Amino acid sequence: MGNHTIRQSIRYVRSSDGVRLAWASAGSGAALIKAANWLTHLQYDLESPVWRHWIEFFAQHFRFIRYDERGCGMSQWEVPEVSLPRWVDDLTSVIDAAHCNEPVTLLGISQGAATCIAYAVQHPERVSHLILYGGYATGWAKRGDPPGLRRFQAIVELIRLGWGTDTVAFRQVFTSRFAPGASQQQLEWFNELCRRTTTPDIAAHLMLARSEIDVRELLPQLKVPTLVIHPVDDQVTPLSASRELAAEIPNAEFVQLESRNHVLLEHEPAWEQFKQVVLEFTGRADQEHSQDRFGELSPRERDVLGGLAAGHSNQQIATSLNISEKTVRNIVSRVFEKLKVESRTQAAMLARDHGFKALSEARH
Repeated sequence: MGNHTIRQSIRYVRSSDGVRLAWASAGSGAALIKAANWLTHLQYDLESPVWRHWIEFFAQHFRFIRYDERGCGMSQWEVPEVSLPRWVDDLTSVIDAAHCNEPVTLLGISQGAATCIAYAVQHPERVSHLILYGGYATGWAKRGDPPGLRRFQAIVELIRLGWGTDTVAFRQVFTSRFAPGASQQQLEWFNELCRRTTTPDIAAHLMLARSEIDVRELLPQLKVPTLVIHPVDDQVTPLSASRELAAEIPNAEFVQLESRNHVLLEHEPAWEQFKQVVLEFTGRADQEHSQDRFGELSPRERDVLGGLAAGHSNQQIATSLNISEKTVRNIVSRVFEKLKVESRTQAAMLARDHGFKALSEARH
């Protein structure tokens, strides 16, 4: 687990029906927005042995935006309505509040997948990539699986009766399904999060609302690049749910991970695979590789590249750096070699795409 502090800013926005939603932003770059999923708390999650590595990873590579769903965490607990249309409306409010000018990457985990699917169908021009992890198109009430529905209803009843008590066993029935591979410390943290994040009645209400989800008819309408990821032995959402998403969404890419944890834990190989797949799908892997190549440039080579990015001629670069034009030509050749490009245009585009500035420019 990383030791550095994750810097985040928390703000509030009101949804169209007046509910106060807390949202947080961390990191920089292209926006990746996680739709709300089961029981989060914007502040506690930073200390979490269950969620912290997720936040750390996304904030390292994106401007990572997340929010607590209506009914829990730092958002308003007592709310007039909980339903899929309201969840989509809440996501819309957060995206608007975050002033994302470019199309965003949406991350839908578990129930958040349906929210992201509905939003992407309504606003395809505002979404660049869609990542669905451990998601489903139908909740338990819509799956035609009576034994599964009975198990689900039993868990809702347990939440109602035992969630707020001091008997950890009640909550553990729930949390151990989310991360059966978790350590005792991780399970204790998850149990405590559940207790601090909402009331038993609201938790049961949120669970029941999830069981009514049905976005099957929206799947063929999706027009954005979609990646579907699922742990093979997920105890909360069956693998078949993600297979259905991947089969019905046009051109969706499907990846299954060797894990039984609904929430991937930091130490497992599946987490490394998840990160790699996400970076490749969003095009960040290529950028990371390019950043590595920039790291090989000397200070003088960076200054010359800055001149190329600004569209300057060799003569202009030579004058500004007080070196001969011949030296600039030699440096340009080395820059081409290190960046693996063949022309000034390619070098300049690569530099601009990565927000590269020459040292002399960065100093001002």
